[in-house]
Amino acid sequence: MKLIIINGPNLNLLGKREPETYGHKSFEDYFSELQFKFRNVELSYYQTNIEGEIIEKLHRAAEEFEGIILNAAAYTHTSVGIGDAIKAIDTPVVEVHISNTFSREDFRHKSFISPVAKGVIIGFGLESYDLAIQSFLNHSK
Repeated sequence: MKLIIINGPNLNLLGKREPETYGHKSFEDYFSELQFKFRNVELSYYQTNIEGEIIEKLHRAAEEFEGIILNAAAYTHTSVGIGDAIKAIDTPVVEVHISNTFSREDFRHKSFISPVAKGVIIGFGLESYDLAIQSFLNHSK
């Protein structure tokens, strides 16, 4: 199985930014752990702080991957364009969030991605990505 993780704004700062919310591990270190744990999965990773680049990556990923794990971060709550991009592709997308967005500010309670995603995993820390990968593996059998 071939999956891609797409991370949005400020997730390049994991391990440094708000460690009480996001933890102390960089995503690059965590991604290495995922690759080791899921050796039977071809995992790729992409991060950008730019909304249009996420949309372009979703379009390209739909041609190359069997599944997409998307943490659009703050764009989750603001980007109609990212929601429309997911709606326009056939490749399933699982929305993930490290923190429980419903325990945070009210504006984080709305997602433009959830209605068009295959599923949503929220609030399990970095393990949210593990759970997303596992969901693809469970449904490919």
